[in-house]
Amino acid sequence: MSRLKIDDELNLFYEEYGSGDDIIISAQVGFYPKGMAQAMAERGYHVYCLTLRGFAPSSYVTEDYGDSWYDIFSDDVIRLADHIGVQKFSYMGASHGAGVGWHLMLRHGERINAFVAVVPGPHSLAEGVMSYRQMMLQGIIDAPPPFDPPVDNDPLRQKRRSEREEWLSKLPEADPREKAVDYGRPLMRLRNEEALCAELSKIEVPTLILGGIDDPISTPELMMRTARCLPHCKLVVYSNCGHNIDTDLVEEMTDEADRFLSSAAASGKWYLPLKDQ
Repeated sequence: MSRLKIDDELNLFYEEYGSGDDIIISAQVGFYPKGMAQAMAERGYHVYCLTLRGFAPSSYVTEDYGDSWYDIFSDDVIRLADHIGVQKFSYMGASHGAGVGWHLMLRHGERINAFVAVVPGPHSLAEGVMSYRQMMLQGIIDAPPPFDPPVDNDPLRQKRRSEREEWLSKLPEADPREKAVDYGRPLMRLRNEEALCAELSKIEVPTLILGGIDDPISTPELMMRTARCLPHCKLVVYSNCGHNIDTDLVEEMTDEADRFLSSAAASGKWYLPLKDQ
């Protein structure tokens, strides 16, 4: 367990996996212990997992940052990079963690080698700006739409889902200060699709988008929209997969991420280096 001190009242918790010169930083509300971060470390990457401010074991936050939550989250990623002495690194995030990534690319793109964006949306701002998490906590909705389709003839995949659900069920109840946090949706200050797409088109960092056909949050339509906006993007979408594809198909996701990061390191592009024929 390591902590990054921001000031007298705020500390950020991070975990470290693997070793070596190929650095990946990821930032989330929390990390599943059998996810992509640990799997990428096993493939030779040095991975740092930062728990976002406002969520245990990082310090709680009582201030409402309004539409600046993701800006602050992304700046915290840079604070961690500076703390560990890393000038350039790759960033990997899923769902809200990928939301941090969009802000990171726009605010600090010169620090990023490549972006692995898993089920990243970003949301259509026409749907509103409140997070699903906060809508449930406030009783606006009873539950989000089903995140994942039924498993198709794969008992080991079902076993993996069941283990993850059991792990989630044993987590301690969140502190009231944590429950009060509504970080909203990425890029929500832009307010409309036209402005959002114009902003995404400014991102020069090679980006890999990974997602599932049956994801009700980061829908295929949203991911395709995003891929059209990005000038240097690879989009991979799987059938019979949903929002938790990064824990459902860890091996497949890390295969794609490893191949993509190797390509970006070798050529600075979003595809394998070309050979003169």
